[in-house]
Amino acid sequence: MTTAISNLLDRITMNHAVCHGKPTIRGLRYPVDMVLDLLSAGMGFDEIIADYPDLETADICAVLAYAAQLTRVQSIEMLPA
Repeated sequence: MTTAISNLLDRITMNHAVCHGKPTIRGLRYPVDMVLDLLSAGMGFDEIIADYPDLETADICAVLAYAAQLTRVQSIEMLPA
C-alpha cells in the first residue's frame, strides 16, 4: 500500500460513540456508506462538499480508497451445500 493511500485511510475512523461504531470520516458523523450512496447516486465531489461543507475532497477520496480495500480478498472458499 502506498503512503498516499495509507494517509487517506487514516481519515476513516471507527468509534463506538460515533454512529454506533460504523466507519466514518475523521470522527465526524458522516458514515462511509452514506458518502458511497451519494457517489453511486451520481453526485460529484463538488456537489457532496457543497451539501456537506465539513467534508474535503481528500475525505471523499478516502471513502473510495476504503471501499477498494474492502473489496480486496485473498481467497474465496465455497462452502459445501
